[in-house]
Amino acid sequence: MLDQARLAAYEVLTAVRADDAYTNLVLPQVLAKHGLTGRDAAFVTELAAGAIRRRGTYDAILDSCADRIQPRVRDALLLGVHQLLSMRVPHHAAISTTVDLVRSRNKGAAGFANAVLRKVSSDDLDGWIASVAPAADTDPIGHAVVAHSHPRWVVEALAAALTAGDRAEELGALLAADNENPKVTLVARPGVCTVAELIEAGGVATGRSPYAVELAGGDPGAIPAVAEGRAGVQDEGSQRVALALTEASLSGPDERWLDLCAGPGGKTALMAAVAAGRGARVLANEALPHRTELVARHVRAVRAGMLDVVTGDGTRPDWEPASFDRVLIDAPCSGLGALRRRPEARWRKRPEDLDTLVPLQRALLSAGVDSVRPGGVVVYATCSPVLAETRGVVDAVLSSRDDVREERAEQLWPHVDGSDAMFFSVIRRTP
Repeated sequence: MLDQARLAAYEVLTAVRADDAYTNLVLPQVLAKHGLTGRDAAFVTELAAGAIRRRGTYDAILDSCADRIQPRVRDALLLGVHQLLSMRVPHHAAISTTVDLVRSRNKGAAGFANAVLRKVSSDDLDGWIASVAPAADTDPIGHAVVAHSHPRWVVEALAAALTAGDRAEELGALLAADNENPKVTLVARPGVCTVAELIEAGGVATGRSPYAVELAGGDPGAIPAVAEGRAGVQDEGSQRVALALTEASLSGPDERWLDLCAGPGGKTALMAAVAAGRGARVLANEALPHRTELVARHVRAVRAGMLDVVTGDGTRPDWEPASFDRVLIDAPCSGLGALRRRPEARWRKRPEDLDTLVPLQRALLSAGVDSVRPGGVVVYATCSPVLAETRGVVDAVLSSRDDVREERAEQLWPHVDGSDAMFFSVIRRTP
């Protein structure tokens, strides 16, 4: 009889490969299908997500062990390799259950799978990397590509961003952090929830964002404050972006705030909760109707801080110029700052994506500056550290206008800040 947890992980890998599914969306469906909860569900999550993240390394190892591997057999072998090299699973269990999985899909490939996995089990992960990766001293980028399982263009882009921030020596630490399972972080939306309530529910305050609490495990949706929308799952980097806007000093009126690219709504909800406590209100704009619906769900418990949720093109807004006191532009981006949360993303992103994203980002920042009143503040943010999307966009807009100045910029990093690699720039529109 097939091991149900491993079968579930196999179905996740197959869906991601064959159907372009998203790991975080297909996992709950597969877990529910097999009736897996608790420790079994955690095992499936680590096995599937880990195998997808580390696919680049494992593919190099498998390719050194065999000339040709059928895609469905490779899916199963990736799970076996992850158990052998990166999980505390006895070798005999990892091999036998994987061979059973292969036999159920291709009976004739069972012996082949057994031979490949026994060869893989003859060394540990470090030994295999030393064997299949380019030498670090002669090709450091190529070594990082294999050792840390990232596409070469991604490694090059992240290395350039680190170098620009005088952190060139931290590339290995950053790439390693991308391969770690991120902790679940909650946000206590002020006025409707407190950090103390989330601590009582099993969380631990991080001390970095005043509203952030980390969970050691369990289902966040089982916490009443989360189920009711008074709290939410939100990376600490995202919280700090929203707070960069709300905490910026401001003279004059402070009543109308804008979230120009609001979907899916986490930052909007935190902004609205803060705004409600100050007598201000937030307009949330989102370009895509289905994401507008997500924003509306996120802000259901903080409606006192909301003006409205609307669908519209942020580069050509319907409102009058200079209508707002504070504006957030959380721009669509490559998402390379959140690779640890999206296991398959690194394999789907392409450098040419930037050809479309960067002009859009510049247009959105320009529209955001036009939307804020003189003396008001704009925060431009991306969940990407790629220089073309961060400094490149900000510098291009700043150089094209004489009515703005940058007051602060910050790049967060998972290996340093424990958050996604969020970038934000605080920009003042001058009177």
